[in-house]
Amino acid sequence: MITQNNEATYAIGELAKEFDITPRSIRFYEEQGLLSPKRTGQNRIYDNKDRVRLKLILRGKRLGFSLAEVKTLFEMYDANPNSAVQLEAMLAMTEKKRAVLHQQLEDIQMLMTELDDVEARCREELEELKRGKIA
Repeated sequence: MITQNNEATYAIGELAKEFDITPRSIRFYEEQGLLSPKRTGQNRIYDNKDRVRLKLILRGKRLGFSLAEVKTLFEMYDANPNSAVQLEAMLAMTEKKRAVLHQQLEDIQMLMTELDDVEARCREELEELKRGKIA
């Protein structure tokens, strides 16, 4: 971390190490318009805003949000940092994501039940084979 004008700045390698991601990932987020570091020659200089945004990008990914959804939230925040619209959008996205996850959970539970049934039948047949009841 470098301090310039009482503001912390970071090199790409520092952020990559801190968040356990590759510098390539950070460059990709920059290409997608999610980060906008300053440049000194060929070097990228990230400020605290970039660091916070990177943290939010990674949190959004963990929660299953697309980069486009994260970008939309950033754009709303940039337009009006204290916007009820942004909060309402986040709530709508959260509800939608929750509904998708509930459906996936139901699908997984159904598959687990089917696997239990198949496993039980296989074990029964195997036991019958061991007892010599099936030729």
